[in-house]
Amino acid sequence: MTLTVESKKRPEGTKANALRRSGLIPANLYGHNGAESISLVVEAKTVERLLKHAAVNKTEVELSIPEIEWTGKTVLREVQSHPAKGTTYHISFFAAKS
Repeated sequence: MTLTVESKKRPEGTKANALRRSGLIPANLYGHNGAESISLVVEAKTVERLLKHAAVNKTEVELSIPEIEWTGKTVLREVQSHPAKGTTYHISFFAAKS
């Protein structure tokens, strides 16, 4: 099963908590362009849906970033949650080698 997630580039200088308050979860994509990583935001509702079906390091996720015209297969690498609230704080994707 492949899940599809659409994300946006994270605007320069935005604070993570402000993003979370506006319904966005900070995310990173690693390995899409060598050692370079890219900061992203994903809608919180999308992340909730993703986490119901995805397992860390196991589930393939089709990630698309329209702004930089990049779409590719990734693996959900890491999910960070708030220790008290249990809400998702940050997620990381790792691009699968094509």
